[in-house]
Amino acid sequence: MITTLNFATAPGHQVLAAAGKKILRPGGKAATEQLFTWANFQSGETVLELAASFGESAIEIAKRFNVRVVGIEKNPDSVAKAKENIKAAGLSDRVTIIEEDIFQLHKITDKFDYVLAEAILTMQSDAGKAKILSGIRNCLKPGGKFLFHEMFVCDNAEQVRKSLSESIRVNANPLTVSEWSIACKVAGLTLQQQQTGKMGLLDLDRMIRDEGLLGTVKIISNILTKPNLRHRVKKMRRSFQQQRNDIGYIVFTSSVT
Repeated sequence: MITTLNFATAPGHQVLAAAGKKILRPGGKAATEQLFTWANFQSGETVLELAASFGESAIEIAKRFNVRVVGIEKNPDSVAKAKENIKAAGLSDRVTIIEEDIFQLHKITDKFDYVLAEAILTMQSDAGKAKILSGIRNCLKPGGKFLFHEMFVCDNAEQVRKSLSESIRVNANPLTVSEWSIACKVAGLTLQQQQTGKMGLLDLDRMIRDEGLLGTVKIISNILTKPNLRHRVKKMRRSFQQQRNDIGYIVFTSSVT
């Protein structure tokens, strides 16, 4: 992937994945773990994960908490790889990947105890956010929880959104904390717990915590030895640093109103 990807134009998450980065969520592993703590999964419960990719997080959740996970993934190649990973893990009875678009959640007829969405909604338009959140609401059982992990913006919102979009090469539309809450409320989801923190996706200390020392060394080596990759990653990191006082991550749980 590193040798064929056009680093100048590819979306930021693909560039970072090509560098070897596995954790691409704005709050890293610690923020995801906070969501899991709040969720307090019970054996036998059901989880719907949006944009499940290769099924790695779905597998981890099923193993750790003895729950059943259904993942939604649009890319057919990713779906095929996810199914291979699930079979290899011996979890075909507890993890299922469905090839579907997150904008088509109305096609999902089952109801779930939890819906998990991480680093997905930030990249959608306001109308897109509303459609997905409405779909999430309809996928939850009465009393079910939405587990949310995204980016938020403080001040200078338009300037921040423009800078982020230019550096990561995809639409970046993070909302303020209050705007996220309102968007969920409009969709019929009531905020329960909430936490915000620093956006440190490309900070060295965060990378070591998320990827491990060996993984971080491999990432840095890839970046240093690939000039085009290095140029793009430096640009993204510079953008994050310039906006560091105006952006961050937010995690929260909300329930069906």
